[in-house]
Amino acid sequence: MQPIYPASTWRLIKTEPATGAWNMAVDEAILEAVAAGLAPATLRLYAWEPACLSLGRAQPFTDVDPARIATAGVHLVRRITGGRAILHADELTYSITAPSTEPRVAGDILASYLALSAGLLHALQLMGLNASKSKPASPPESSGAVCFEVPSHSEITFENRKLVGSAQVRRRNVVLQHGTLPLTGDIARICELLPFASAQLRATAAERVRSRACTLAAALGREVSWDSAATALAAGFSSALNLGLKLQPLSEPEAARAQVLMREKYAAVAWTKNLRTEK
Repeated sequence: MQPIYPASTWRLIKTEPATGAWNMAVDEAILEAVAAGLAPATLRLYAWEPACLSLGRAQPFTDVDPARIATAGVHLVRRITGGRAILHADELTYSITAPSTEPRVAGDILASYLALSAGLLHALQLMGLNASKSKPASPPESSGAVCFEVPSHSEITFENRKLVGSAQVRRRNVVLQHGTLPLTGDIARICELLPFASAQLRATAAERVRSRACTLAAALGREVSWDSAATALAAGFSSALNLGLKLQPLSEPEAARAQVLMREKYAAVAWTKNLRTEK
C-alpha cells in the first residue's frame, strides 16, 4: 500500500527545450541550491534541443560512436547519475530534487524509486494507460549500452516493455532523481549512434531494444503532446504524493551557477570522456 504522506508544497519548474549540457547543469545547480537551503524540494519538467545522447556517470565513453553522433547532429553529454546511454529526443524529462529527510525520498535508492514511481504510474493513468512497476529479475542474456534495454527495480513498464527510465544520485544530503518518458519516434534510434562491428549486429540490437522498450505513443496507440504529458506528470506526482506544486522559474543564482557548471563541466570534453575526477 502506498504511504500517506503529510501535505507539503514543492516548487514546480518547467524549462524551455535546451541543450544536454544546460539541462544537466540546471539539475545539478538545483541540487546545490536545495543542499544549501536556498531552494525547496523541486519537480522540474524539461525537454532537449537538439536531440542529445546522455551517458551514465561511470559508463565507458567507448560505448558510443562520436563520429556517428556528430554526423547525426546529436549532442553528447555525461549525466551526474548512473545507468546507461539514453537518446533524448521527442520525450518528456523530469527531475526531482529533495532533501534526504523528505519522506517521499526517504530510505535507500530502491525505497525512493518505489515511492516516486507511484507518481509516474498515476500520471500514466491520467493519460489513459495502465502501466506497472518492474520487479527484480535476472539480467537478460544480452544487455548492452542502452538504458531502455533493461528495466531496473520499480521502473515503469507496459506489457513487460520499459516505458520510463530513471536514475538517481545522492549528494550533500540531497536526492536527485531524473528520468525520461519517450513520447514518440523509434525507441531504437539510439542504436544508430553506437559502435557495432556490422550492420547486421546493429539491426539485431535495434530489434532487441524494440522488444524490450516502447514509447508512450506506441503504448497508447496515439500521440500525446509534451504539454499534455507534462500536465499529467505534475498532476500524477501531486495526487500520489500529496503535494501542492507551486510553479516558479529557476532562480537567478541557480541560473548563474548552471552557466558555470555547463561551461566548466557538462560541456567540457574531459567530463564527457570521463578523463578527470569529479569535483
